[in-house]
Amino acid sequence: MKHDRFIVPPNQKIKLKDYNPAYTDGLKDKVAAQAELQEGVQKLAKYQDILYAQDSYALLILFQAMDAAGKDSTIKHVMSGVNPQGCQVYSFKAPSSEDLDHDYLWRSTKALPERGRIGIFNRSYYEEVLVVRVHPELLAKQKLPKEALGTDIWEKRFKQINHFEQYLVNNGIIVLKFFLNVSKEQQKKRFLDRIDQPDKNWKFSASDAKERQHWDKYMEAYEEMFNHTSTEHAPWYIIPADHKWFTRLVVSNIIVSKLKSMNLIYPEVSEQHRLELLQVKKMLESES
Repeated sequence: MKHDRFIVPPNQKIKLKDYNPAYTDGLKDKVAAQAELQEGVQKLAKYQDILYAQDSYALLILFQAMDAAGKDSTIKHVMSGVNPQGCQVYSFKAPSSEDLDHDYLWRSTKALPERGRIGIFNRSYYEEVLVVRVHPELLAKQKLPKEALGTDIWEKRFKQINHFEQYLVNNGIIVLKFFLNVSKEQQKKRFLDRIDQPDKNWKFSASDAKERQHWDKYMEAYEEMFNHTSTEHAPWYIIPADHKWFTRLVVSNIIVSKLKSMNLIYPEVSEQHRLELLQVKKMLESES
């Protein structure tokens, strides 16, 4: 599977309508896709173990999407084989009063993964150029000084985010950014499913339906975001999300491919350490 077809080319303008939410790369066998996903899960577990042992790099994975696109289930299935000690997940909801007393990157910065770990952001600082842009009244709650406001605030934030991600990459925190691209029709179907099935009622609220009314504005905001923040060091991947089994497979493949490209290796032990291990081995084997 070629990953280039999902990437937003840096320094190029794209239209979101050109990315088909129902695309499956010709795959129709859901069972075969799930089997391939399990292979990816095993590879991811192996690479994560080396990443943790090497303790030099961290991997930050961002998920952005409209409601019901499948962020939670993708994280659950793709990361199912990862050692919990080497992975941390943060779900960013509405900012708290403490968050609003800091700059908009603050709460994300303090949640960054440590070296050797995989960090997952379920939504992220990109909400600051998405939901805040669609709902400008939220900007007033951020207590910004007048000089920080203006018609160019979004362009400034795009640049700030690009600089932030470049800083992360320069310091060994690799950034992977996924947008799960669900169609408006499929979202409606999933909303109705959440209403009709009692065990899924907790996943749905009236506010989700209200946000759906701003669909076109969100699509415009996403396009602007992609066109300004898909960079060589941290490109965006637009993943078809109408078929969850395909979404999970593509995300898994891209994460594994990225980890493989990092040429991770287990730490080499010194000759002295090796001799100490052999001495301990002799001692253990001599025990009665």
